[in-house]
Amino acid sequence: MNWSAFISSYIFAFIVLNVMLGLMAYMTYIERKVMAAMQDRVGPNRTGPFGLLQPIADGVKLLAKEDIVPKNADRLVFLIAPLISFVLAPLSAAVIPFGGTITVFGYDVNLYVADINVAVLYVLALGGMGVYGIILGGYASGNRYSLLGALRSAAQVVSYELVLGLSLVGIFILSGSLSLVEILNAQQQPLTLFGGAIQIPNWYILSQPLGFVLFLIAAVAETNRAPFDLPEAETELIGGFHTEYSGFRFSFFFLAEYINMIVVSFMAATLFLGGIDGPIADGVWWLAAKAALFLLFYIWLRTTLPRFRYDQLMGLAWKVLLPLAVINVALTGLIRLWGLGLL
Repeated sequence: MNWSAFISSYIFAFIVLNVMLGLMAYMTYIERKVMAAMQDRVGPNRTGPFGLLQPIADGVKLLAKEDIVPKNADRLVFLIAPLISFVLAPLSAAVIPFGGTITVFGYDVNLYVADINVAVLYVLALGGMGVYGIILGGYASGNRYSLLGALRSAAQVVSYELVLGLSLVGIFILSGSLSLVEILNAQQQPLTLFGGAIQIPNWYILSQPLGFVLFLIAAVAETNRAPFDLPEAETELIGGFHTEYSGFRFSFFFLAEYINMIVVSFMAATLFLGGIDGPIADGVWWLAAKAALFLLFYIWLRTTLPRFRYDQLMGLAWKVLLPLAVINVALTGLIRLWGLGLL
């Protein structure tokens, strides 16, 4: 067994986990500040310089609040459900390539925790499993509004998980792999036009623009973010699936949502925008900048758009996005066969 590779992967996994948790905490601060700027408000500004200690204050407040379990709740499931969502959320970061291989003290260190040949399916599977926490939390609460929010979440995930997967099939056809490392490497080879006179990045947003738009819409719906936050819908479901949760247990649902946002943003940057590939020098800073654009897009949507009705949510997935995803796969397959001279 290669112990140096194992130890370096373990250390990098520890770093990635803590960075994700730190980003998740301060993503709440950034969202509140950006939304305040968009809506001509101030945002957090009292706790620490520029309000930078507000996430820590929120954590302390939630830890100090009473943890209430409803009388009619299924106690064991009620207590476990938030942990399912929270634990599964950061695991997807294990397969995101934050770079290639670097040498540290004479040892080769990979800037990813694991490179598995079905990395994209691994991420999609974890996203689908994460909704079990929402479903079980709504069911175990003993509240009909919470149960209705959980049922909405199940229907939403089934609908948009299908669109999300199909939107990526075009990339699989072009790259010939489901490994995020292989997909990243394929995008780092520039495309040459007019006999080599012009070179452009081989980012899949250029060859899969429809797939990119479909992925973006489905990813927002998968993470239960506005305008697709139907499982919560506090104006009609008094808070939805987490109505009966309080204290730090409520925050597990809240924080899992933000971790999923961050993971999806890194995934989008890796799959469609070349990941660490940049115009000057490749590096993790390019990946971080591209992911930040997607996170800003999330906030912009929440600030701008009203919530969909439930029939609009389902109609958009099954009547519009799914047919477009199938058409994109068919066209990509035909163009690929034509490029290989098989048509």
